[in-house]
Amino acid sequence: MTIGPLAMGGHPDEVRAPEDWLTEVERERAARFRFEHDRDCFVAAHLLVRLCAAAVLDADPAGLTLLQYCDLHGYGHGKPHIEQAPELGVSFSHTRGYVCAVAGPGKVGVDAERVRPGPLDTMLADRVLTPRERALVTGNDELMRHWTRKEALIKRGELTLDKLGEGGDDLTGRHLLEWSVGPDIRVAVVTDTPARRVPIPEPGGGP
Repeated sequence: MTIGPLAMGGHPDEVRAPEDWLTEVERERAARFRFEHDRDCFVAAHLLVRLCAAAVLDADPAGLTLLQYCDLHGYGHGKPHIEQAPELGVSFSHTRGYVCAVAGPGKVGVDAERVRPGPLDTMLADRVLTPRERALVTGNDELMRHWTRKEALIKRGELTLDKLGEGGDDLTGRHLLEWSVGPDIRVAVVTDTPARRVPIPEPGGGP
């Protein structure tokens, strides 16, 4: 591995990769979605993280197997990793109409969320923000920016859902990459070394 972390993001239809890259477990999970747009986001995110990992590894994404396992829910859940490169950090996320992924050395985490319309969601803010953050946040855009950072930390294994209101407001020693898509999508990437956002590769092309 000779390059640092790479991040990618886009609409599901921008991820032009064949579904036969998916494992049987991934196909089974995809088939359970009731709504097609939810299924499309799930599939696109799982394909995108392979493209991201392949770009870092200079490998063929078709030859990469994405695996997940947790003791509670079994296969298809838990922290993801690439079978052929278990030392590589990988993470992915999807929200309605948008998918993103990151891959690189060390711990990585990415999250995408939509900004809720209307005034500040005070119930959510009180639950997920530290007192210091809560005193500064006045709108849902700011709230989602904090939320995505904390979700990225969760995916790095450095925070838990029940501790959101107690931490995640100090990124010392980590690197943050953020971007916005349109008026209501916010993305946060947290890595050990600086990450770069690169375009989603075209079929048969490079990153």
